[in-house]
Amino acid sequence: MADTRNGPELHPVTRELAEGPNYAAISTLLPDGHIQTQYIWVHTDGTRLCVNTEVHRQKFRDLERDPRVTLAIRDEKNPYRYAEVRGRMVEAERGPAARAQIDELSQKYNGQDYPAENIKSERVIVWIEPERQTILE
Repeated sequence: MADTRNGPELHPVTRELAEGPNYAAISTLLPDGHIQTQYIWVHTDGTRLCVNTEVHRQKFRDLERDPRVTLAIRDEKNPYRYAEVRGRMVEAERGPAARAQIDELSQKYNGQDYPAENIKSERVIVWIEPERQTILE
């Protein structure tokens, strides 16, 4: 069954999927207008969605230039169940909070802290506010 909602309030299924160890495909617009998509860890504060990346990564540079983003969060136990979220980056949080959050996400997905040697530049939390959500259950 599909359900589509407009507005910033998180759909309960979107929140559930973002709270669990489910992967999201993040799509951003490259400078030439093409779309790029990668799989990424995702989380929520209950109101907004967030992903954690590094400032040198193309997806973050894309979002700084054009804050529009789509996340498709799939249920890892049932890949036919997912939430597609179209929205905007509304905040980019750097510093110690972003560094600590990548460890929290790594614990959620891998059961251990994020390897410090994998960090190539400053970590950043990208906060995303939904504009449209489509849920397929």
